[in-house]
Amino acid sequence: MSDWPVGLSTGCFYRTSIFDCLEAIRNSGFGLIEVCSFPAHLDYHNLDAVRAAKRRIDELGLEPYSMHAPFADEIDITSMDSQGRGRARDELMRAADAAGALNVRYLVIHPGPETGGFPKQERFHRMENAAGVLNEVSQACRERGAALVLENMLPHLFSGRVRDLLWVLGALETTEVGICLDTGHAHLSGDLRTVAHKLSGHLWMMHATDNHGQEDEHLPPGDGQIDWQRLLRQMLSIGFRGAIVLEVAGQADGEATLDGARRARRFLRNLSHRLDLSS
Repeated sequence: MSDWPVGLSTGCFYRTSIFDCLEAIRNSGFGLIEVCSFPAHLDYHNLDAVRAAKRRIDELGLEPYSMHAPFADEIDITSMDSQGRGRARDELMRAADAAGALNVRYLVIHPGPETGGFPKQERFHRMENAAGVLNEVSQACRERGAALVLENMLPHLFSGRVRDLLWVLGALETTEVGICLDTGHAHLSGDLRTVAHKLSGHLWMMHATDNHGQEDEHLPPGDGQIDWQRLLRQMLSIGFRGAIVLEVAGQADGEATLDGARRARRFLRNLSHRLDLSS
């Protein structure tokens, strides 16, 4: 039986303060959220602000399920430059502090930079560099009561393929790191048909977005070309027990964003119910 909670990322409203969107998210029927770390939305460097956000989340009866760590070109844990890699590590450590203050279950990390095109001879060294930093961040997360999960990235980026994520997991000193499947990224990379079985026991949560196979559109599930029935059937077959977090693109009209999220939630729940009945 599938009983997957469907939550919403506050990143849908990353251009505004988190304090301006939480009540609307709750009023739209969502009880579970992923917290976005974009500084204009919630400055993860400011633990007083993070704690204030946690108090507001609790007041509204929301569950902060996960936090998305910051990502930018300069946050490169694969960097061949030790100082640059150290600065990236420090940013993720600050994010781990914020994740602890929010009392989330998972800290979601892009395990590489937002740029690609590295020389092939650097690739192995960069993967080793990433594993070294992730060992430290994973330990910091555990000390703060959270767990680290790695997100598959766009296909032209580092860790944009499932095989890369599996290599990094194998290189870590701990087994207490999981994977967050980004459905939109996996659809663009061509991995989506087999990704659930390849990741199987490593798959702890999902970022659910849709697209038409050309770009990362962040459409509500059901609005693009992903075969959701096939994917959810795979998730059911491997015994997936995590949450599905919607990462839909924000619109100028916040209510339109929430309408799309509510429609996507109904779509996924109806589909999973039909799969339950047919199993």
